[in-house]
Amino acid sequence: MKITLPKNSRLTSKDFMFGVATASFQIEGGVEHRLPCIWDTFCRTEGAIADKSNGDIACDHYHLWQQDIEMISSLGIDAYRLSISWGRVMNQDGSPNQTGIAFYTNFLDALKAKNIKAFVTLYHWDLPQHLEDEGGWLNRQTAYKFKEYTELVVKAFGDRVYSYATLNEPFCSAYLGYEIGIHAPGIKGREFGKKAAHHLLLAHGLAMEVLTNLSPNTLNGIVLNFTPCYPNTDNLADITAAKYADDYFNQWYIKPIFDAQYPEILSTLPTAEHPDIVEGDLSIIAHPVDFLGVNYYTRAIYKADNKEVFSQVMLDDVPLTDMGWEVYPQGFTDLLVDLNEKYDLPPVYITENGAAMPDEITDNVVIDKDRVSYYNTHLNAVNQAIEKGVDIQGYFAWSLMDNFEWAEGYLKRFGIVYVDYQSQKRTIKASGYAYRDFIKLRK
Repeated sequence: MKITLPKNSRLTSKDFMFGVATASFQIEGGVEHRLPCIWDTFCRTEGAIADKSNGDIACDHYHLWQQDIEMISSLGIDAYRLSISWGRVMNQDGSPNQTGIAFYTNFLDALKAKNIKAFVTLYHWDLPQHLEDEGGWLNRQTAYKFKEYTELVVKAFGDRVYSYATLNEPFCSAYLGYEIGIHAPGIKGREFGKKAAHHLLLAHGLAMEVLTNLSPNTLNGIVLNFTPCYPNTDNLADITAAKYADDYFNQWYIKPIFDAQYPEILSTLPTAEHPDIVEGDLSIIAHPVDFLGVNYYTRAIYKADNKEVFSQVMLDDVPLTDMGWEVYPQGFTDLLVDLNEKYDLPPVYITENGAAMPDEITDNVVIDKDRVSYYNTHLNAVNQAIEKGVDIQGYFAWSLMDNFEWAEGYLKRFGIVYVDYQSQKRTIKASGYAYRDFIKLRK
C-alpha cells in the first residue's frame, strides 16, 4: 500500500510541507487543569453525543504529550498543527494561567527541538463556558474577548510558533452550533446562525490585527472548511439551488475576508436572520492574511425544492467513508481551482484532509487500505489543482490519531494512528506508514 504521485509533482519536492493535525478538546483530556468549555457542557446534554462520552480523558495527550512528540517525529513530518485550549491558558478574569501556558510552551519547545514547525490554531471550537453564559458567539463582545486571548497567547509563545490560524471552520461553529444545534452549544434557530458567523469573522479580523502587530514574522491566516456544491441535474433550477447552497455554506465565510462583503443572498434572507453588522466591521474582517487554510472531506449535491431554496440529494452506489460521506477526490480539485478563480488568494495550505474508516486492530496491526486509497487519490487531486495554477504550499493529514469526534464521540476513527482508549496505547496504522514512506521519498 503506497501513496504515489507523478515524479514531477510539486508535492514530491522537499520544499512542499507535510504535516499532521489535531485539536485540543479532541485529544488533550486534562480537564481538571482548565476552565469548562461549551463542549464539556454539551457532552452532558442528553442525546447530544452518540455514545454518551465526553472529552475528560480523550487521548490523554495532556499527560502523554512527550511520547506523542516521539510518535509525531517518527512519521518524518515537517509540521504539526495543534490548537490551543482558550480555557487552559487564560483564567476567567483574563489573567494568564501559567500552568496551561507551560504545557504548551514545553510542547512547542519539544517540537522545535525535533525541527518540526508549529502551526497553531487559536480557536478550534472550545469556547470557555463562562463566555457562552454571556451569549457566546451571539454576543459581539466575545470577538473582543478573543482579541485579548490572542494577545495573551502571542506574548506567551514568543518565537516558538511558525504559523497562527485565528479560527478553525467558523461554518461549523456558527451553523452546526448556533443554527441547527448538533454541535456545542446546541442552539437551534435560523435567526442565530449568521449572527454567530459574523461575530466569529469579526473575531478573526481583530485577531489578525494583533498578529500583524505582535507576531509579524509568523504566517498568519484562517482555516475554512468547504463542501463544494454540485447541481443534481443541469436544469437551471438545480443549478440555481446549488449556487445558493454554495453561497450559504461556503462563500459566506470566505467572501467577507477577501472581498469585504457577504454574498448577494444576504438580501434574500429574512431581516431576523441578518447579522448585526456595525460600520467598519467588514474592513476589519478583510484584514490581509498570509495564507488560507482549506479543509476538505467530501462534496454535496443539491436540487431545487418546493418548500426550501434547496435540498440535498444523497447518491446510491458511491464509495462512502464511515461518516457516510462520499469519497470524491475530483471535488477537491474543483474546489481549489474554483476558489483560485473567484478570489485573489494568498498561498494555500491544506490544513485538513482525511477519512474515518471502520478500522480494526489485529495483532497490533491496522490494515486500513481504504484510508491509504483516500490519501492517494486526494493528494493526486491536490497535485492536479497545483498544475492548474493554485499556489498550494503544504498538506496536513487529519488526523494524527483517533480521537473524540465531536457529536459522534469515539465511534468514528480518523487517525493514521490507532488509539486504544482503555489502555491509551497508540498503534501506527498502515496509512501512517504509507504517509511516512511517501514523505521520506521526496527529493
